[in-house]
Amino acid sequence: MSGPGAAEVVVWTDGGARGNPGPAGYGAVVTTPGGQVLAEVAEGIGWATNNVAEYRGVIAGLRRAADLGARRVRVRADSLLVVNQQKGLWKVKNADLRPLSEEAKRLARSFDRVTWEHVPRERNRHADALANRAMDDQGRVRRPRPDRDPEQLRLS
Repeated sequence: MSGPGAAEVVVWTDGGARGNPGPAGYGAVVTTPGGQVLAEVAEGIGWATNNVAEYRGVIAGLRRAADLGARRVRVRADSLLVVNQQKGLWKVKNADLRPLSEEAKRLARSFDRVTWEHVPRERNRHADALANRAMDDQGRVRRPRPDRDPEQLRLS
């Protein structure tokens, strides 16, 4: 990234699960502070909760921002849980979310500055659309059985 202010990006992120838990996916959009789209990432992640999907979106967005050479990041998400946990206002009580929260914190420490902002869902339409498309594009997802490896749950 080059030019004045180019080291600063905004990461818009969203995740969701149909059924919660259910077929899940995330989307993230990396933009300039003025709104120019620099990158989009989206992925269906199989069977998960919406909070897992939200964290996976944050992680993917932060990784993409790092790939672009960003030094300052403003993360905007409609998940109050993720934003307040990353700000240190809320504890991470769910054991499944702890490793994801720690990974997001580790990635955030690699930047000069990261700010976390909760935004209403209406302002997060681009990332929401990517998350929904990722859920749709992954095809049918089967509910996990305790005796199966979660990585083998996606059906073609």
